[in-house]
Amino acid sequence: MFMTCGNHTPAIGRREFLQLGMAGVGSLSLANILKLRAEAATGTRPRSVIMVCLAGGPSHLDTYDPKPDAPIEYRGEFRPIQSNVPGFDVCELLPLQAQIADKLALVRSVQFVEPMQHELEEVYTGFPKSQQRPSFGSVISYFREQEASIPPYVSLEYSEGLTSYENPRFTGAAHSPLHIAGGEGVRNLKLLQSITSQRFDGRKQLLQSFDRMQRDSSRQLQDADAFTARAFDIMTSARTRDAFDLSKEPQSVLDRYGKRDDKFIYVGTQADSVWDSQKFLLARRLVEAGVPVVTLRMGLWDHHGNVIQQVGGKSIWHSLKSMLPLLDRSVHALVTDLHERGLDREVLVLVWGEFGRTPKISLAGRDHWPDASFALFAGAVPGGQVIGETDWRGERPTARAVGPQNVIGTLYHELGIDYQQKINDFAGRPTQLLDSGSPIPELVG
Repeated sequence: MFMTCGNHTPAIGRREFLQLGMAGVGSLSLANILKLRAEAATGTRPRSVIMVCLAGGPSHLDTYDPKPDAPIEYRGEFRPIQSNVPGFDVCELLPLQAQIADKLALVRSVQFVEPMQHELEEVYTGFPKSQQRPSFGSVISYFREQEASIPPYVSLEYSEGLTSYENPRFTGAAHSPLHIAGGEGVRNLKLLQSITSQRFDGRKQLLQSFDRMQRDSSRQLQDADAFTARAFDIMTSARTRDAFDLSKEPQSVLDRYGKRDDKFIYVGTQADSVWDSQKFLLARRLVEAGVPVVTLRMGLWDHHGNVIQQVGGKSIWHSLKSMLPLLDRSVHALVTDLHERGLDREVLVLVWGEFGRTPKISLAGRDHWPDASFALFAGAVPGGQVIGETDWRGERPTARAVGPQNVIGTLYHELGIDYQQKINDFAGRPTQLLDSGSPIPELVG
């Protein structure tokens, strides 16, 4: 089924053709989200970014910005532990990351704009949802040259279909993410068992014949004609399929990352929410294969005290006791794996959510708090540092306040993209990538 971008919608005849005439090809929708672009002959492997979104708003005080000297109604139940970097204290439930703090860079002074809602646009675009800007992955896809058989942008998103926050907007539908819905990996890249390679080639020829008969002048179909070819390249690329095949990893590596069905307690009392630990391993395999952008959402972090009580739960700390060790293991596994494979200077890792949580405890929980949050970096940035700080209660930054655009601007800078570059919006107006996206100096040298 064709994706739509802005107000551009493909003709119904072509959509029906793709649904019916090509129904046996398990991943034809790739043709609607990828564009064939020539790769620049640089002779070097492009840098990549893995962005982990902790959707729901993780508590900064109970993770990376503990306040042990604050009054009890602020500090919570957990105590901080020292890491291998002085001043880089973290929650006691993050001991593995404490051991590799020299490989991490923590920004404790991120402030968001979005007014208290669970909109992830600032995390993925740098702007509030009302601005309707393209996802950072789409922007990187737009500016970076990439070989035809490797997708430039992969989303390991659980929801079906294209989300608003990963929408390519005016970069064009060709720069939508390759969307691996439901976390089922290569399902969308394989041919169904009933489709032989001969039938596949025949249907490709049929599509080409159809294209010669029916042309549409809309921007959407012009894009589709160009990146249909690339979709077929990806579907038949052993290199791409292999990147999604976790069975190629030794058992020791699988054990390091964890299982697909690891579970945690959200707001109730039972560990019935899935933490798919292997998505971190899949992200590593994708960037190792040359994918420039991989995004994934992990966990459920909306720990309102009243919601916890309504479902018979205990407290935010009861929930975090089951989830933080999973986050700790996942981040540690990914970062150490990248270093051991020599990928640490080629891959930038970012972990953050859409805001923090109220420093003052409410009904054994914490509510939304955009005035203070964190961003954890690893990989292709100088590690072993803490940037910015909040006041003694964790309410607001007292030094080096940064916004989501600075965080996204840091990603752009590391991948060689000037945030002051412009793209024409749907009305043809040149639009700067970010309004105030100067990268964080300590991270870019």
